[in-house]
Amino acid sequence: MVRVVGIRFKKAGKIYYFNPGEIPLNIGDKVIVETARGLEYGEVVIGPKEVPEESLVSPLKDVIRKATLEDDRIFEENREKAREAEIIAEKKILEHGLIMKLVDVEYTFDRSKLIFYFTADGRVDFRELVKDLAAIFKTRIELRQIGVRDEAKMVGGLGPCGRVICCHTFLGEFDPVSIKMAKQQNLSLNPGKISGLCGRLMCCLKYECVNYQQEGVEENSFEKEKFELGNEVLTPLGEGIITSINEQKGIIEVELKDTKEIKEFPKEEVVKNDVEIGE
Repeated sequence: MVRVVGIRFKKAGKIYYFNPGEIPLNIGDKVIVETARGLEYGEVVIGPKEVPEESLVSPLKDVIRKATLEDDRIFEENREKAREAEIIAEKKILEHGLIMKLVDVEYTFDRSKLIFYFTADGRVDFRELVKDLAAIFKTRIELRQIGVRDEAKMVGGLGPCGRVICCHTFLGEFDPVSIKMAKQQNLSLNPGKISGLCGRLMCCLKYECVNYQQEGVEENSFEKEKFELGNEVLTPLGEGIITSINEQKGIIEVELKDTKEIKEFPKEEVVKNDVEIGE
């Protein structure tokens, strides 16, 4: 077993494990760590814990120290300088006539590299742009093309639920989402209703999907019983037709044949009617 701490470098960013050594750390502590691109400033989001060595990506890098007041100052200064660099870069992009959208800019903690994140429909020849930016900022320049989901994560915004989108607030990584998940939950397949700000399927389609599956493979009880909207069923109050299915509550809503009333029944009380109503 190896003792590690989990650290994030961005809000809702991916969590990376580091070796804390003998440094006493708690959740919320700001730290300086060694990474593949030099020293970086991050926040402890998972306190010290023991994990199997085989589950880690080797070599495990070290936490250098807890962040000092000077480190905090440098971090904030880097953020301010990155905002200034973004304004300059946008002007240069226009000057070069490049079809690309600048999304974010960041300095590494030691200012050894300035990274520009952008989106574009295809490949962009930005060699001349890089030369101009390197001459202005006197440091290594990296232009990194990202996808629309990454753009939404960086920029943020309000989802159809009225809350700030999940990827910008707490989702560290994107999970695969499929149209099958929407079908299993009897959701509208209208792209406008199940797509997020990024134009892709909403990440939240996966949140409740596990409740519609058993052991990740078998279909839920409603599916196994072939219950679907419009199915003819038998209830304690007589025959009827399914008008709504609520998997979370285990409730099936049925329009009764005789009274035309719509009643709710626990799924255990509803049986599929193999005989056509009206025969």
